[in-house]
Amino acid sequence: MDEQSDREIAGKKQRDQMLKLVAKGFYNELTNYGVRKDEIVWVASHLLGNLLAQEKKPAEGVEYYNGVFTLASVRDEWAICRQLAVDYVTLRPLQVPDVNKVIVWLKVPVVRESFVPRFPENERELRKYFTHPTREYLGIYYNDQLVGIVGGENIDEAAGKLEMKKLVGESGLHGKGYIHSRDINMRNINLNSRFGFELEGVFLDDINVGDKHQDVVRMALFKSVWLQIFSCVVNSQPSDSICESTEA
Repeated sequence: MDEQSDREIAGKKQRDQMLKLVAKGFYNELTNYGVRKDEIVWVASHLLGNLLAQEKKPAEGVEYYNGVFTLASVRDEWAICRQLAVDYVTLRPLQVPDVNKVIVWLKVPVVRESFVPRFPENERELRKYFTHPTREYLGIYYNDQLVGIVGGENIDEAAGKLEMKKLVGESGLHGKGYIHSRDINMRNINLNSRFGFELEGVFLDDINVGDKHQDVVRMALFKSVWLQIFSCVVNSQPSDSICESTEA
């Protein structure tokens, strides 16, 4: 079997797994809204009816964020003042005093429980967490105000990979999503996909949140893929991993 056929088979398996995730996420949303199991069959029939009524086929591929920014949009000022910027958004090393604001964000249960594993809740432990040598966290600043964090964990320089967490804490900027989210969060999966993340796998009932078992979704972003997408404004399809995200 040639290399192209292997890629096609792998791509089909990945697509099948993503569709299973979509179906499970949709089913969970329906049951959370109080839809009964017999009514779900009724919903499915309406979905089919809507599909048949469409004049156009659903668009294939992913609409990446390269229509919003590209590498050419990034102001690389790291050598001068350790920061990167795109328009009004700046990334620079997280400062210790800013941890107080992160603690406030993490007091919201849906935010605190969305990370795998969770951040420490104690202020002293959280400060130690962010300054640990195996982690590197940046503050996300909008108009010079801290609105979130993004960081790398389990940094493996030899293998050239890390695990990523991000949080947009300001409620006015929610909708940007979280890299780590509780249960199968389709909005977050779609968000990550638009940055070039690809689904790696699903760990069923992998963690406990309260008295419930929940799945963990793992996605990966490859350096070559990211460069291919964001080096120019094209809706290119992907072809070595720089970071992985784990979503519960």
